[in-house]
Amino acid sequence: MKVQRGAKGWVALTLAALMLVLAACSSGGGGKKEEGSPNAGATAAAGNESKAFKLWLGWTATINNDSMVQTYWREKEPGINVQIEATQGDAMTALNLKLNTGGFEDAAIFGRTDIVTSAMIKSNTVLPLEQYFDMPDKYPGLAAIPKVYLDKMKDKDGHIWSIPAWFDQNPQDPWPGWASLGWFVRSDVLEKTGMTVDDLKTIDGVEKYLKAASQQKDASGKNLIPLSFLSDANDENVILSTFGVTVASAGGVVPVEKKGDGFEFIYDNPQYKAAYQWMNKLYREGLMDHEVITDKKERYKEKNKTGRVALNAGGFFNMDAQLWEVLDGPTEPAWYYQAIPYPQVEGVSKVGANQIVNPYPANDIFINKDTKNLGAILKFFDYTLTQKPEQQQVVSEGPPGVFWDWVDQSLGKWTYTDEKYQQAHDSGDAAKVASTNPGLYGAASYSNEWYPWWNYGVTKPEGRLKTIQFTESIGKMGGIRVAESYDMVKAESGGLWEKYLPELENVRKEFKAKLLMAKDDAAFEGAWKDFQAALEKRAHWTDLKKEWQATLDATKA
Repeated sequence: MKVQRGAKGWVALTLAALMLVLAACSSGGGGKKEEGSPNAGATAAAGNESKAFKLWLGWTATINNDSMVQTYWREKEPGINVQIEATQGDAMTALNLKLNTGGFEDAAIFGRTDIVTSAMIKSNTVLPLEQYFDMPDKYPGLAAIPKVYLDKMKDKDGHIWSIPAWFDQNPQDPWPGWASLGWFVRSDVLEKTGMTVDDLKTIDGVEKYLKAASQQKDASGKNLIPLSFLSDANDENVILSTFGVTVASAGGVVPVEKKGDGFEFIYDNPQYKAAYQWMNKLYREGLMDHEVITDKKERYKEKNKTGRVALNAGGFFNMDAQLWEVLDGPTEPAWYYQAIPYPQVEGVSKVGANQIVNPYPANDIFINKDTKNLGAILKFFDYTLTQKPEQQQVVSEGPPGVFWDWVDQSLGKWTYTDEKYQQAHDSGDAAKVASTNPGLYGAASYSNEWYPWWNYGVTKPEGRLKTIQFTESIGKMGGIRVAESYDMVKAESGGLWEKYLPELENVRKEFKAKLLMAKDDAAFEGAWKDFQAALEKRAHWTDLKKEWQATLDATKA
């Protein structure tokens, strides 16, 4: 996924935007067959000569329907006039209002959730689409969608109620995404301590470095903060992961890992406690920032900007990638950040997963069963879902040779070639950006074979390359794996997870602070005992796990 950032349009992906990990399955069940089945009229409409349709976005956006890319679509390829309408305010409120007042006119694209899918089907306003995925001569893009995605979308009657989008073209070899969770040392501080990156291979080596770094000074003469992270963004997950705890899911209710014939839930992993014991030890010894629990993002970024921190754990976007992306040399402390491998912890055989790669579709496109423009809709999304590695770039910025082009070879480096387009695109002004394209890359798919923002041909300032280097190296450090079915277990409507998940999160937040800041070993043990009691008494932990297992078993039935 691409997100424009910075005055010159450098692109970086925040984990908060990490929409990278949504559920694989839409909800089962649908309307009665006679209410929504394709009929002669719908099939005929698919072959009509319509050249335009209206697309409703399930998110807020600045819209300019005369954007340069939309003009290309209209006048060149695929010859379709796509008129976009954005959602105003809360998406679910807007959806309910729209469906209760006649529905959207032609097509709608929403982030995939069971709630949206269920609402669309129950409204009896959307068209079942399964027949159009089996017409390779007419719709090769739709026919090329991996069957594993389509099969999971079928309801009990075999209907598929949406066109899936923003999925990996090869679910067996998925793109790992913008891996950003790791450990980042200041190489200049490391050098001053007389240590090397090799000395940081173990958690004991990290401790040794933190003690040495605590004696170093920043530019103002203050002692450095040895270790810091943004707990407000759950950056401590990197430390938990280092201790072997899986801390991520793929849209599921809780992080879980397969162990033998069963499963181990995050709070039952003994290494969860061990990780907090280590953090508490650093906190008490003054080797950790004492403001990690209370710091907000801007305060944390300022500490990094001014060179106050010797070692960071967490997401580098939280540190603020802009700090180094604007640099062209060692003029600021941020230039010296270096990603290091996850330090080894005694007794831990592998890093716990902190990012689950979910190749399944993240978006759904629904079509009004009464649309007069079915042919135009199908032709357009057949175009956006052309299964080529560069297609997300084509849908986002137009085809090569129009507003951008390859530097030397296809699927290599690329740069913008239209100065007017680039100036508006990189202006930072939402209206100007909207004049270039509608940001509809989420209607396409992506591929591990080529990702545009790892191949952007502009290399100045040189700091821009650091972000790519970070994410590519972190992606190989062991904290990422592909989603399994147990990563996607969701809360059942009216079930215990729906009822107690908010309280489970409250318990986690409350006790991570108590565990981290306990004044001594006795206080830590007391906090841990209270945490276990709160999990059961307030969050009904045992009952939640039983319901989770039952839900997983039901999906396999």
